[in-house]
Amino acid sequence: MTFPSGDPWGAPAPSPEPESPAVPETSGPVIVEIAEIHVTSSLVRTPVGDLPLAGSRWHVTDHWLSQRRTPMWAKVVAFLAICPTGGLSLLLLLVKETVPQGTVHVTVTSGTHQYVARVPVQHEGDVASINQQVNYVRSLAAL
Repeated sequence: MTFPSGDPWGAPAPSPEPESPAVPETSGPVIVEIAEIHVTSSLVRTPVGDLPLAGSRWHVTDHWLSQRRTPMWAKVVAFLAICPTGGLSLLLLLVKETVPQGTVHVTVTSGTHQYVARVPVQHEGDVASINQQVNYVRSLAAL
């Protein structure tokens, strides 16, 4: 019977660290931030890794809709005023407001790598703002 060499009760030797791809540490400040995607002058930083900005392709897809619902203030007033108004306050439940909700998917593709960011949308202006940011990044990627 043979035992492995070294002290079995000692501290284990640290495992060798995997080599990371050659990415410059200083790629500059963040120019544009779209959800969790950070764009610098030469890189696109995503949670799954860094992609080169040059030659990257960007796509925006809207997945949002508007819903009509009764606002909370109308529900509260309608139910509190049922007795004094003889039930006429229930007509306040017919008041509706439009509430936009959903997400905008921003897809960045560089080579064989792809990342999709889902950005929550609360207003129509948010969709226009995201489209403007992506158009600016497209112009940077074309340089």
